[in-house]
Amino acid sequence: MRHFTAMLTDEAGQDDVLVAEARDGQVVGMVEVLRHSDPPEHQILRPEPSAQVHTVVLPDARGLGVGSALLAAAERRANGRGIRYLSAGIYHRNVDAVRFYSRHGYTDAGLSLGKRVD
Repeated sequence: MRHFTAMLTDEAGQDDVLVAEARDGQVVGMVEVLRHSDPPEHQILRPEPSAQVHTVVLPDARGLGVGSALLAAAERRANGRGIRYLSAGIYHRNVDAVRFYSRHGYTDAGLSLGKRVD
């Protein structure tokens, strides 16, 4: 709840949340476009405006085109705000999400390594 409250009251206007509603007004899905900070000059990454996209659709609304419509709207919104690259951080075992984003042209963009330190 705190995350979405912060997103919706983002005074800097860096991030976006778009929602999809059913005909009865019930929210059935949402997509976040979370703008990345530009990398520092010393990094080897090419500094271009980029963001992470995160799409969620209620189980009963899946397979109806809701996610595809949300993702297309997020891409248009990002492009309109000067963002040139979107990434979708997906856990590799989430095969449905991998399949969804792959179907929309998202490809493997590298490797992220992690380690628990507790």
